[in-house]
Amino acid sequence: MGSAIAQGATPMMAQVLRLKAEAGDALLLVRMGDFYESFFEDAREVASLLNIALTARGEHGGEPVPMCGIPVPSLEAHLARLVKAGRRVAIAEQMEAPAAAKTRGHKAIVQREIVRVLTPGTLMEERLLDPRARSLLAAVFPSGARAGLAFADVSTGTLMAGEIAADAVADELARLAPAETLMSATLPGFDSLEAEQMLSARFGAGAAADFPRPALAALGGLLAHIERTARGAAVRLQPPQRFDSLPMMAIDAASRASLELTRAMGGGRSGSLLATLDCCATAAGARLLSDAIAAPLADRAQIEARLDRVEAFVADRKLRTDIRTLLKAAPDLERALARLAAGRGRPPDLAQVRDGLAAAAAVHARLPAEGPLAAIAAALAPHKDLAATLAALVDRPPVEAAAGGAIRDGIDPALDDARQLQTDSRAALAALEARLKAETGIPSLKIRHNGVLGYHVEVPSRHGQALPPAFLHRQTLGGAMRFDEPRLRALADSIASAGADALAIEAAHLARLMEAVCAEAAHVTACAAALAQCDMAAALAELAETRQWVRPVLTDGTDFAIAGGRHPVVEAARQAAGEPFVPNDCRLDAEARLWLITGPNMGGKSTFLRQNALLAILAQAGSFVPARQARIGIVDRLFSRVGASDSLAEGRSTFMVEMVETAAILTGATDRSLVLLDEVGRGTATWDGLALAWAITETLAQRGCRTLFATHYHELTAVAAQVPGIALRRVEARPWEGGLVFLHDVREGAAPGSFGLDVARAAGVPEPVIARARAILSRLEAGEVGRGAAEALAGLPLFSALPPPAPPVDPLRDRLRAISPDSLSPREALDLLYELVRLAREGASGR
Repeated sequence: MGSAIAQGATPMMAQVLRLKAEAGDALLLVRMGDFYESFFEDAREVASLLNIALTARGEHGGEPVPMCGIPVPSLEAHLARLVKAGRRVAIAEQMEAPAAAKTRGHKAIVQREIVRVLTPGTLMEERLLDPRARSLLAAVFPSGARAGLAFADVSTGTLMAGEIAADAVADELARLAPAETLMSATLPGFDSLEAEQMLSARFGAGAAADFPRPALAALGGLLAHIERTARGAAVRLQPPQRFDSLPMMAIDAASRASLELTRAMGGGRSGSLLATLDCCATAAGARLLSDAIAAPLADRAQIEARLDRVEAFVADRKLRTDIRTLLKAAPDLERALARLAAGRGRPPDLAQVRDGLAAAAAVHARLPAEGPLAAIAAALAPHKDLAATLAALVDRPPVEAAAGGAIRDGIDPALDDARQLQTDSRAALAALEARLKAETGIPSLKIRHNGVLGYHVEVPSRHGQALPPAFLHRQTLGGAMRFDEPRLRALADSIASAGADALAIEAAHLARLMEAVCAEAAHVTACAAALAQCDMAAALAELAETRQWVRPVLTDGTDFAIAGGRHPVVEAARQAAGEPFVPNDCRLDAEARLWLITGPNMGGKSTFLRQNALLAILAQAGSFVPARQARIGIVDRLFSRVGASDSLAEGRSTFMVEMVETAAILTGATDRSLVLLDEVGRGTATWDGLALAWAITETLAQRGCRTLFATHYHELTAVAAQVPGIALRRVEARPWEGGLVFLHDVREGAAPGSFGLDVARAAGVPEPVIARARAILSRLEAGEVGRGAAEALAGLPLFSALPPPAPPVDPLRDRLRAISPDSLSPREALDLLYELVRLAREGASGR
């Protein structure tokens, strides 16, 4: 709000308006005593989002000022809801005590300043974060055909940047799934020269040397935003690394969505591959597993190192069980460290570091010093000095340092003396109360305490006038009077001094502990990373043994040979329902680089396609895979065009979306890629779609891509005889008693038909419609062979589309109608029963 609005405002309202102008479009919460207050339009929005009362206070511009308040103890819970709703929130704190403000005059108001701006990508507090997911802030700087991309997790200190193709930005953002994305067109700070200065100041000379200009510009925008929102707090970030130099399997946004790697189609975690895999004991391990699934490696040596760690835990069940038990006691080290480094830590964060280091030492002692787990064991070596320093904490320190009691007794004699004085004061108060009762002769006299008067003497009103002059009247209530008394005032001062002394001594100890932790931040970070790696490997080993997964054989070639492969998510769901999963083989080699798969809907084609993609992703993430055997050449890019929908917001139809995704495959796929195509061409006219599917099949086969192509165009199977490297496969289904049984078994050869009418019948389409469709289908099939479809249908009457169904012939029902039960003898009834069984069986065999 501008200065014109502030003219004539009260000092308090002028302060609020100044703070709001500084906060901009963020919701402003101002600390006022025991509440955080919001005003004007912010108050209306906060009240609506949080479903709390909207009130009014005073006037501004002749109108009541809308207000709503949040109690201080419940601030974080409400902040979580505001940030989840996508709002930025500015927090203005009191920078001095009310008593200090009064020294400047009775009309002076407490100084307040914005100390922090919370945005979705800059959160650190436990209650505001999903413990098992990254909370990333991303920044994008377009630069012609290239773009700089930087991202950070301020809750852990991760900082990375790189330069990518401009048309790959959407795919990278889909991989990262940032909570907040900054674009250079709308925010300041995206300047590579300024970024160099910021990086040098934060990390030392040379920190910016390895980054291209677009990446530096993105880093500049990212760091500037972090500094703007932190408002001077020292957010701890690790030196930046280049993510574009890390060899990863490329997965575009559409493929990532269709495969439901870390999020299901509905947007949640449940139902995704990650949700099926995540049995990690720690939150950090779960986050690392999510990273591994979202960005599978493409360097065989790195993958083999991960697989070696998993195999070490598979081979030693006792070791795995012991380690997973120890890990369950490990808190979130890296997030606790980040809060402490930013000056937002609390005593429980120090306890988390202490307990995390203790868990690391226990895991270190249990891990072998040699073999695949040796590097993890070395990183978890105990840091005895820091552990000894943190032993000063009580087992369960209070959430707020101001509550006192975070430091153990026996650590500091001065602290022990101050606490003893507080303890002794209770006895001293009781003794003084007894003395005053005896001196005044008033047995109902009490020494009480409240936040307004402090310690005071309370007597019934009838005794108030009988007290000696030393008792100074303070307050009159309905049935009681309250007084000050010199000896009580002296004792109260002593008690207050002891409490303040104890808190001051504790605060000094807590500051020393925080400094000690921050001084060893590199060691704590290394421990946190090693614990996460250990947890992920042990969790994947647990999956491998309990679900009978095998170690994949990885090659630098173009192998793809799966024996008994299974879809990890579908199999887990079927097992939970007590149902089996049908495994299938897949072998893409020089003679059959492309499988053309036919069969009915619901037969399992899409599941088979996705299953093989997930096996490749799991293998290159460093996991065992659900199969009897798996031999996989490193996949450079994975394309999955399985299932498509329209994009109304972008004005694109389903077919347009399908063609855009297919174009990306045709321009980006190599002989080292894995391509999954499902029903390409179905969104347009039959012959157009068939022609496109045919040409796409030829192109991918000639390029040598490892491809699984599912289709309902049975005419397309003819291409296998014309183009080398194409093999025909079908998902097996059998007609049975008027229905269709899906065997979910992939076999050699083409399906005899699409079974579309059988699937329609199974779905409940009325029988007259099925009969009419069958008649039309017969004419169409004849027309395609001879005269053409339009001419073949010309003889079908327009209004005979749904003729009334003929009465069904049912001998069993007719025979039942003719029975007179009362006239049957026992022998006749038995004979009739056999006859009815015969009629029932004949009816079943005739359908």
